[in-house]
Amino acid sequence: MPILDKKLLLADIEKRLNAYVPADTVRRIIADAGQALTNYEVMSFGPGGDGGGKNESMQLIQLYLDAKSIEGKADSTLNRYKELLERLAEEVGVPLSKVTVYHLRQHMMSEKSRGVCMNTIKNKGYVYSAFYHWLRNEGLIENDPTAGIGVIKANSEKESPFSSQELQLIKEACQNDRHRAIVHFLLSTGCRVSEMCSVNRSDIDFQSLSLQVNGKGNKTRTVYIDDVTAMMLKRYLASRKDSSPALFVGRHAKRSDPHDIRLILTGIGERAHVPGVHPHRFRHTLATQLVDRGMSIQEVANILGHAKLDTTMVYVTVNQRNTENSYRKYACM
Repeated sequence: MPILDKKLLLADIEKRLNAYVPADTVRRIIADAGQALTNYEVMSFGPGGDGGGKNESMQLIQLYLDAKSIEGKADSTLNRYKELLERLAEEVGVPLSKVTVYHLRQHMMSEKSRGVCMNTIKNKGYVYSAFYHWLRNEGLIENDPTAGIGVIKANSEKESPFSSQELQLIKEACQNDRHRAIVHFLLSTGCRVSEMCSVNRSDIDFQSLSLQVNGKGNKTRTVYIDDVTAMMLKRYLASRKDSSPALFVGRHAKRSDPHDIRLILTGIGERAHVPGVHPHRFRHTLATQLVDRGMSIQEVANILGHAKLDTTMVYVTVNQRNTENSYRKYACM
């Protein structure tokens, strides 16, 4: 697609020039260069002689991420976009500019057959739709393949928290100090997995048993750990020989990313014979436990980093026995 290749070439030149040339001058250079290329065919060739397919997809993703970064999207959000779009590019087997509605449907059906829940598929669909809508508006593609997907229906039921027995089985299935630290940290703080991965060792205040995390919208909040979690973290940190500032690291002392954590938890769940062991379920579990033990919904919202109480209620599964006890206590007969 020569038109797309020209736009990618000009975008690449613009990005390089912006490092040392004034913005107004860059705009004039790009405008003149675009005019000069009108009568020329441009074709990209990526590494490995693939006609630029993979290279082109990575360029499109980076252009989109740059635009969203300028709009103020959080790093955790950008990393999620990058992860999902790169995985889409890898699995559909064609350059992202050539993806059709049929590629997307096949990809989503493949996800469904692998057991990915419809809520997750629906959320991925939002990311794909925003990406392709932006490409269309920028003139980088002619047609938006997500326009023909239609509405994806998903189960709106609340996710159930772990039971006490399930939590015990999960803890027993941990194979090392790192696994135990991860499980206890998630259950104690209720952090999103992206927040957890961004925490540094120095962020933990073992005196006050608290830490600051950077959440959605770059909003900082305080979360807390209990004595057992503090002990598990100290054991894990004492076992490490690296100098990485990250609280959790993987192979070669590289900071753990959300995909690493999900894989670890999936393995723990399989060994424990507990279905649905993933980071967000620990968040639901903490929210439910706190409400059951008397914490107000407003305080739980602060812990989870929610701006709206309605969002927090989605995370809370009300204990029916507590509801009955409260009714017996407060109802007027």
